[in-house]
Amino acid sequence: MDPSSFEFTLPLHGKLAIVTGASRGIGASIAWELARRGANVCMTYVSPTSAQSITDLCTKITQLPHNPETWTIQADLSTPTGASDLISELKSHPTTPSPLKIDILVNNAGIEIVNPLTEITIDDYDTIFNLNVRGTMLMTQAVLPYLPPEGHGRIINLSSVGARYGFKGISLYIASKAAIEGFTRAWAAELGGNGTTVNAVAPGPVPSDLLSRIPKEIVEAQMASTPVEQRLGTTGEIGSVVAWLAGRDASWVTGQVVSASGGWAMY
Repeated sequence: MDPSSFEFTLPLHGKLAIVTGASRGIGASIAWELARRGANVCMTYVSPTSAQSITDLCTKITQLPHNPETWTIQADLSTPTGASDLISELKSHPTTPSPLKIDILVNNAGIEIVNPLTEITIDDYDTIFNLNVRGTMLMTQAVLPYLPPEGHGRIINLSSVGARYGFKGISLYIASKAAIEGFTRAWAAELGGNGTTVNAVAPGPVPSDLLSRIPKEIVEAQMASTPVEQRLGTTGEIGSVVAWLAGRDASWVTGQVVSASGGWAMY
């Protein structure tokens, strides 16, 4: 096949993407969709219990007809050294191209705790903010030296419709996602000079481990007020939005938060 034909059939052909928190849910769907569109994908996970699911995802990806490359790295991005350790491990892998060039970073890894304000502890705060906020910042900093020297890198952060809506009981999570949206706008302003874009995707509720911890009445109310079919979204629908932002067609979009919520939230 003429490589020029990849432009549309495999719009991310030859790109290297990192997807954090890729073992399940939205992260797994993002990794799959990037690979399906041609990217080689480095996927991170934190828990040993996720090793099998990430292995299964790698097997699925490597069966694609265009043979994308995959890497899996166990990394705790809530620690001060987790992001830099991840990059070091990726660089040392025998199949990693040298010099390393990272075209796409998807900051997906995150956690939530359901607790009313009266019960929030310092440990709760550290758990949420060390991963969701500091981890996103450190991961992005770690990738910066490896963005394409010719420019046009893609950084995509995962937010939530909760960042702009006052759901009770998950204030730490909501505050962390509001911080992510602030990062997105500031980093877009800082990094855009060479065509690099920074955007965020704010999903509405989709079936996931995170959603299972959200109070049921919140989820049911969201479904009832969602214009598109009064349903939950799917992880695949979120993956498609992220993959679009990762491609050339989104080159004139930066500093934006895309509400992927079936119209529940309209920005």
